[in-house]
Amino acid sequence: IHDKVTADTFEKYALQKAEMIFHKNDHLVVVGGTGLYIKAFCEGMDEIPEVPDEIRQEVIRQYEERGLKWLQNEIKRNDLLFFEKGEIQNPQRLMRALEVFRTTGRSIIDFRKGNKAQRPFRIIKISVELPKEELHRNINSRVDSMMEHGLPEEVRTLIPFQHLNPLQTVGYKELFDHFNGEASMQEAIADIKKNTRHYAKRQLTWFR
Repeated sequence: IHDKVTADTFEKYALQKAEMIFHKNDHLVVVGGTGLYIKAFCEGMDEIPEVPDEIRQEVIRQYEERGLKWLQNEIKRNDLLFFEKGEIQNPQRLMRALEVFRTTGRSIIDFRKGNKAQRPFRIIKISVELPKEELHRNINSRVDSMMEHGLPEEVRTLIPFQHLNPLQTVGYKELFDHFNGEASMQEAIADIKKNTRHYAKRQLTWFR
C-alpha cells in the first residue's frame, strides 16, 4: 500500500510477466475489470510528465480535507477539457488530472496522443455481461461474503494508513467512515454495495 502504482507501472509489470508465460505457453488468459489497466496492457500508455511528490501529497491532503465537491470544482476551474470528458465521480482520476495540471499548467488530455502500441502477440477480447438484476444480486452477495470473511478486521488494521492513495477505494473508504464515527456499520455496508454498483456501471460503459 506504500507503493505508487499507476497504469504505466502495471503495463510494464504485466508485459514482463506475459513474456515469461509465453516462453512456456502459447496462450495467456488475462482476467480483470479495470478498463484503463486493460487498455494499458493491450495498447500502451501515453507519456505523461512525472509529478513531484510534494504536489501529489498536497493534492491528496486538500482532497481529504475538502472532499469530492472541491476536487470537482478545482478541475472544472483549471482543466475544463478533462472535466467535460473525464470521470468526475472518480477521485483518483480527478486527483491525477489536478496534479498534472499543477505540474505542467496543461490539461492531462493534452498528453493523450492515442497512438496504440504494437504488441508481439495477438489479442482477443471477450466481455461477459449479466442481466442487471443478476449483476446487482451478485454484487450484494459478494459484499456480504467479504464482510463475513474479515474485511472489517482488515480495514481496522489499516486505519493508520487510511490517507494512502491505494486505500481510497470502494470497500475501504466506507469502512474507514464507520470506524471514524461517520456512519453505522449498516450504512457502511449499504454504501459499499451502492458504490460497487456504480463502479460496475462505469465498467460496462467503458467496455461498450
